Amino acid sequence: MSTPLIRRPEADGASGQAEYALSATGSVLGAQMSAVLAVLTGVWVALSPWFLTLQQGGTNANVVNLISGLAVAGVGAFALVNPRAFASLQVGSALLGVWLIIAGPILSSKFTIADPMFWSNSLAGGVLIVLAAAGLGAVALRRPAGR
Repeated sequence: MSTPLIRRPEADGASGQAEYALSATGSVLGAQMSAVLAVLTGVWVALSPWFLTLQQGGTNANVVNLISGLAVAGVGAFALVNPRAFASLQVGSALLGVWLIIAGPILSSKFTIADPMFWSNSLAGGVLIVLAAAGLGAVALRRPAGR
């Protein structure tokens, strides 16, 4: 697939410097990839209690990760099938990323939380925030400048 070559007109109407236009399909693909990676991140968060020790005695951290992971995966999947709500769903995904980062310290005030939960959730939360920003950037590239 070739990228169209667009010529910018100069002030006097003559053709000026040539530049490549970013194809709309490239930005759509970037937005879809960010949503797919968000789904995979949510699946990791939901399944991480089976691979990592999240809490010393008790299952509160396991339940939090399961619910948070399923919510993240659900938001990412819904963003894939509903392009109109993509931007607001990416904001929701970023907020879930923030939740993953602060969930460990909140839980540790009452329960003994293991270090792997802090590291895994902080990394997953950071990834979600970056993916949401990338998805929103891809959507912004797709929109005309006047809107």
